Amino acid sequence: MSFWFIQCLNGLSHASTLFMMAAGLTLVFGVTRIVNFAHGSFYMLGAMFAGHLLTQWLPLWSEQAHLYLAAMLLGALSAALLGAAAEWCLFRPLRQSPPLYPLVATFGLSLVVHDVLLAWMGPAEVFAPRFPGLKGSVQIGEDFFPQWQLLSLLLGPLVWLALSLLLTKTRWGRQVRAATQDRDMLDALGVNPAPLMLGVVVLGCGLAGLAGALQLPREPANLQMDLQMVVETFVVVVMGGLGSISGAFYAAVLIGCVHAFGIYFFPQATLVLIFFTMALVLAWRPQGLMGELPGAAPREKVPAFMGAASQRVLILAAGLMWLVLSGVMVLADDYIQHVLEDVFIMMLFGLSLQAMMSLSGWVSFGHAAYFGLGAYAAALSHLHWGFNAVQAALCGMACAGLAAYAMSGLLQRSAGVYLAMLSLAFAQMVWAGASQWISLTGGDNGLIGLQLLPGASRTAFQWTLVALSALATVGFARLIRSSMGAALQAGRDAPLRALASGLQVTALNNRVFWLSASVAGLAGSLWAISKGAVFPSVASVANSVDALMVVLLGGVHHLLGALAGSAFLVGLGSEMGRHFDYWRGFLGMLIMVLMVFAPEGVLGWSKRDRSMQKAQA
Repeated sequence: MSFWFIQCLNGLSHASTLFMMAAGLTLVFGVTRIVNFAHGSFYMLGAMFAGHLLTQWLPLWSEQAHLYLAAMLLGALSAALLGAAAEWCLFRPLRQSPPLYPLVATFGLSLVVHDVLLAWMGPAEVFAPRFPGLKGSVQIGEDFFPQWQLLSLLLGPLVWLALSLLLTKTRWGRQVRAATQDRDMLDALGVNPAPLMLGVVVLGCGLAGLAGALQLPREPANLQMDLQMVVETFVVVVMGGLGSISGAFYAAVLIGCVHAFGIYFFPQATLVLIFFTMALVLAWRPQGLMGELPGAAPREKVPAFMGAASQRVLILAAGLMWLVLSGVMVLADDYIQHVLEDVFIMMLFGLSLQAMMSLSGWVSFGHAAYFGLGAYAAALSHLHWGFNAVQAALCGMACAGLAAYAMSGLLQRSAGVYLAMLSLAFAQMVWAGASQWISLTGGDNGLIGLQLLPGASRTAFQWTLVALSALATVGFARLIRSSMGAALQAGRDAPLRALASGLQVTALNNRVFWLSASVAGLAGSLWAISKGAVFPSVASVANSVDALMVVLLGGVHHLLGALAGSAFLVGLGSEMGRHFDYWRGFLGMLIMVLMVFAPEGVLGWSKRDRSMQKAQA
């Protein structure tokens, strides 16, 4: 009996940390409508800052309980101050932008924070001593439970109670709740939303920093702790229902218990269980445990694609550019050839996501699932059945298309961020399966030594890659102008009117989703052919975010947006990596500047200039 009790306590201790993270993210999203991908960076900053205070800068503080607690609070304060700076410089200029653009901007912020901490504090892990006076354990039956974890699991309910009282019993809290419902109406009633948003962001980021600092007595702080924590936090927030503090608490308890018991009973499938739980909850209640029905918010204005004449000019220009790049790819050295291969493969991957986002309005945070399935299908078919490159690529496309067919019915029941997070859950299950199914995928060691591309056929592969990229772009342009493209955009903008007009919106969305996943599977197959190896990272969150950044950096509603975004992210990133040690932070800074001053992407500068000229006229 004590075993079950101990595992419940472990789950509740983890749930306490998840809830503090999720409560902060929920507050920020509820008021600002910004999905803060950098929330894990504030968690990491709180842990790293407090850890260095206790081990490097003021080590004597670790010997007294009140000074140890002061170091933790200073870690939370450092995260809160960074949150204030981010709100002023980044969140506020992006307040009127569609939700996906701030998401990319905050991803850039996470890159900057990572490299700043790397340069400031170094890459080493920080092992802080245990909390003074709470270094022992409490005996429960025949087992023991750490005293610090027993205290930390109580903090979650206390934070929940404090936030509930703050939001219901104070004037500031009532204004925050009103802002989550209708920010414009609150502004019209004479309440300035700017300081309100600043306070909410400071509170949310401070909670994230405190959650990170509270982990020091039980685990070391490191520069890789942000990504996994922010993904689990997104799971909790979406499972609980966007904007619901109570829902986040119940979801955190559920995920904490699944995590604790999963480690013991299913150690090889713990990661799969967490995201499988989220998928089950969203399949049962698409709005989360205590959230509102998706689609309740007013629809955003969607810009149209450029006119046919402009498209023809751009296609001719793109054709000329592709010929130049083809010549460069054949004549340049091996490094540039491989970079250009990555650019074109990522362009295909981004184009697959762009077609779905721009035509059907579906947004995926887990499109790397189909990229990864395509890569593994190509690799495994070659290793086990001896498929050549063409056969392996077709096998990858088929595998990704079948997975999309299986997922389409489930995704139809969701919308907005819930749909995006459901796609993330599927991608994480694919990634976790690739990481933990060692007998099939090799786990973290991957599948290496693939001979899909003999040296003599490298040039033919490069020409094929260029031709496929050009063909995909021309096909996308024709799809935009076709009756199917018009019907898809009608279903995206006015689904009820489209249904009343006799359009099969569901079938059309399923069709473009299947097409998108198949092209993503083709891109993954080409990646396996190009690299000669496949690792679980092909299905990771980072790869999904890369595809999303390619689309948004280039411009969702620009025909050549995927090419421009891929050249910016992959080409420029690779080149900076040759000359700068902290190139990721510099790239993150460029991403933030681009999202603030050209939220429609690299190709949106001209439109921005025209709109500014009209405004001045």
